[in-house]
Amino acid sequence: MKHSLLEDFFALLCAGLFVSFGLVLFQAQQLMVGGAAGLALLGTFFIEIEFGWLFFLINIPFYWLSWTKISRRFTINTLITVTTISVLSEWLPEVVNITHVNPLFAAIFGGVLIGVGMLIMFRHASSLGGVGILGFYLQQRWGVKAGVLQLCVDTVILTCSLFVISWPLVVISILAAICLNTVISLNHRPERYQFATNEIKPIGLPGAPAQGS
Repeated sequence: MKHSLLEDFFALLCAGLFVSFGLVLFQAQQLMVGGAAGLALLGTFFIEIEFGWLFFLINIPFYWLSWTKISRRFTINTLITVTTISVLSEWLPEVVNITHVNPLFAAIFGGVLIGVGMLIMFRHASSLGGVGILGFYLQQRWGVKAGVLQLCVDTVILTCSLFVISWPLVVISILAAICLNTVISLNHRPERYQFATNEIKPIGLPGAPAQGS
């Protein structure tokens, strides 16, 4: 069943809140995450720019790919999600003061929060952008498994993070990634949600009609 625009908007705001709070927990202990968010977190160690702005900027080049090759609705929903996370990740520390959090708790609870947020995104034809968009397109167009691409990118990010954070924090970050992906793998079953086959049909691919705006 297709969701209404209002349903999408509210759900994606909630997803953005879950993901943003998970990222705040990660940042409190300098933990890393994969994908575009991980690239943005890693970039903050080298560039004088806030995470929210960098996360938003990293995703900009991928919107064209999403708009022309995947789905206009998917692109708009992803833009809503990315913008929400960019804003909330900068605003939450102003209203939630985390003075102390155990690294293991931050990894487990933060990973679960981000995983739940991503589940909401998947069920409302959205994503965290960046690598997710590229992976979706490559899988649809060339048969390259999105999970394999995501794993390769995440491995590179975590490896590079060894130069900016201690190895115990990298190990804990791996635990966070396991928690995040466990939540998704146990709960995301595309065959149970019609949008996986009916609401997102790549533009210009064989057998897929073009999507309207």
